[in-house]
Amino acid sequence: MLSGRRLDLLDPTPVDIEIEDIAHGLSFVARWNGQTVGDFAYSVAEHSLLVERLFDRMNPRAPAKWRLAALLHDAPEYVIGDMISPVKAAVGPGYDELDKRLVAAIHIRFGLPASLPPAVKKQIKKADKISAWMEAIEIAGFSTAEADRFFGKPDPEVIGDLAIELRPPTLVRADYTARHHALIAEIG
Repeated sequence: MLSGRRLDLLDPTPVDIEIEDIAHGLSFVARWNGQTVGDFAYSVAEHSLLVERLFDRMNPRAPAKWRLAALLHDAPEYVIGDMISPVKAAVGPGYDELDKRLVAAIHIRFGLPASLPPAVKKQIKKADKISAWMEAIEIAGFSTAEADRFFGKPDPEVIGDLAIELRPPTLVRADYTARHHALIAEIG
């Protein structure tokens, strides 16, 4: 990693994980395999910032630790990349096991339980689907009907004034790191 840490993908440990490495990696990993409009790829880091905002809107009384979990929901992709669901399924159970080990190490590193409570995980997944719906329509060329079919029609009040942003990776990396630090400070 750029921090100098050596992360063993088969046996990741919390002490080898740094938020700067996660933020850097995710800000350069493109969602939708880069098949989006705009001058910059829509990064997993930008997506994660949006998912955290959506999660917060849907769960305004959620403690900061669950908002942090929402921000980190795709954190393993800083080393394994973003694969679309059909590819994950084709890779098989080995991908899922690798992802689970990385998630556990990342969560423990930042004071979260290795495995999230099912209710929290469900709410993060709901925010993730709303983000995917927004991305599909705004930058991936889907019609509203197609996005509704694949991701479900979101509550317009949850989306509100939010919009997809396409920004340089360095700006996204800084915002992701800053948001992480703010949530850690709020957790105390």
